[in-house]
Amino acid sequence: MSVLPIPSFLDDVKEKGIRKATLELIDESVERFTAGLNIQDIREVLRGEAPSRRPNPRLTPHADAFWMHMRPSYYHQAVTGIYPTFRLGWLSTYFFVVEIITGLFLMIFYTPSPEAAYQNMLNILSNVPLGQFVRDLHRLGAEGMVLAVALHTIRTFATGSFKKPRQFTWFSGMVLLLCTLFLSFSGYLLPWDQLSFWAVTIGTSMAEAAPPEVVGTNVNLLLRGAPDIGAGGLLRFYLLHVFLLPMLVAIFLGVHYYKVVLHGASLPPQLEEVGQDTAKRVPMDKRVYFTPDILTNELTWLGLTSFIMVVAVIWFFHAPLEHHANPQVTPLHTTAPWYFLWLQGMLKLGDKVFWGLVVPTVLLVTFMIWPYLDVSPSRRYAHRRFGLSLMLLFITAMLFLTYMGTPRFGVDTAGDQEVAQALAPVEGVGPLRELPFDAWVNGTYCTDDLTKDHALPIVDWGAQQPPVPLYPDTSQPVTCQAVPEGRLRDLMQTYKDLMVRWGARLPGAVGILHVQDDQKTQNSAQDLKRIDIKIIWYLAALDANNQLQYETGPDGKQQVKLQTVERQIDANGNKAVAPVIQTSGKIVFVNRLSEYHGGGE
Repeated sequence: MSVLPIPSFLDDVKEKGIRKATLELIDESVERFTAGLNIQDIREVLRGEAPSRRPNPRLTPHADAFWMHMRPSYYHQAVTGIYPTFRLGWLSTYFFVVEIITGLFLMIFYTPSPEAAYQNMLNILSNVPLGQFVRDLHRLGAEGMVLAVALHTIRTFATGSFKKPRQFTWFSGMVLLLCTLFLSFSGYLLPWDQLSFWAVTIGTSMAEAAPPEVVGTNVNLLLRGAPDIGAGGLLRFYLLHVFLLPMLVAIFLGVHYYKVVLHGASLPPQLEEVGQDTAKRVPMDKRVYFTPDILTNELTWLGLTSFIMVVAVIWFFHAPLEHHANPQVTPLHTTAPWYFLWLQGMLKLGDKVFWGLVVPTVLLVTFMIWPYLDVSPSRRYAHRRFGLSLMLLFITAMLFLTYMGTPRFGVDTAGDQEVAQALAPVEGVGPLRELPFDAWVNGTYCTDDLTKDHALPIVDWGAQQPPVPLYPDTSQPVTCQAVPEGRLRDLMQTYKDLMVRWGARLPGAVGILHVQDDQKTQNSAQDLKRIDIKIIWYLAALDANNQLQYETGPDGKQQVKLQTVERQIDANGNKAVAPVIQTSGKIVFVNRLSEYHGGGE
């Protein structure tokens, strides 16, 4: 018989017949592909039947196959439910695979250049078939991976699964957590919009604080490729995101899975004797084999999780894309990504070097070597009150620091800017742009009274004018008009509510909305409106800590103290003390063809 495949098959045909020789060839090919399972074995697996061959062929792939050696051939029955793993390790791996697949598709249409990156994103969202769908999946998978890995780390600590002999398993998991955070952060810059540019600018500025100054400066240059983020920085983050960090995750993921197989999945703490580890010694009656029970279970979770992600990105979740990155304009309330808000919160506590570099580094090193510090043999909850208390304290501190990292905490933003941003945000639509074009009626409207025509109550017209000329001209008395019923009245009510909300910072404030036609000629249609948002208020007096000062008013109640200035009140040169008046605002142009009209309906 020939040693070559085709002559050998022909010899088998002569000896056994075409049907039997073909079936044996197919059966042999399937067994080679599955590293041990032939067609009959696969049929028994799908039917849930016991194996008919001995030794059990279902164990062979775990020793011989390329991928299956990373999974145990059987599990203890106690770890096959939701508790104690909550499927978080599997979920972390699933999200990483999703990131690899969707990232490869996005790479085809992306160029890491400031001149092309943002246009590439617009092209992906508008021209590439299923481009937005794939990008949303990629972004949702990144967020999910960070959350799953973090929760998996907490679960491992809570159940004491880091203890001997799994110290290095914990260490490799901490490396994976660190790589996951930076993998997500490195991809944050790639869209090259305002959100990504300024979030990464905040993050990389941390490196510049590293002592001594020469180290911080050079680390910053290494990350950014220049003193400020530009083409060099974008290329560096791109290479980190698509090459270095995925390679590190793949390597340590293999190490992590190998160690899990080597030592077995740790049992729930209450099922093991103190100081013993019986995960590898599973009694025959407690064994649940990977094939078919665990395999079918994981395929079910795969289908369910994929379904949830698809539903989420179709109806609920869309990756944001703001305006093109502009180094000259800092957006209001710029923050780091949500998983680094705790670090931004730390910076509000004091020195940037201590809270931004020293404390996080000490925490990271402590976490990595914790299994070598906590050498107590027991994994039971009742015996680990100190460790569990530290864990709960750490989680509480992280949640509070995350809140501190938001703009709500410790950020003193001018109230007039907040009001204008809420009405017509720089990024997004907002209630002003949502108003249908035909609802705009030319006129001047004020928040102090929406129902009738009246003169503006602030009568000292010495207010400093904004840099950009706004209408109406408050150097002259202003007559406010009654707001027409309907959507415009609702918008003005929203404006009024915002003025009340920021009343402490804007004492005596009145908001003005001036609507007029723009670029209208005799031959053109009325298709463009100019809307001037203008706010006039008395300037509040602040103390040395930038806090509001209060005084007792004529009615005996506490009121905000106002800044005053001496002004001439008549032609004879007589002067009097009067409150300082401030004005600000912004201009918004609305076109009849704007796609966001009616967005609030």
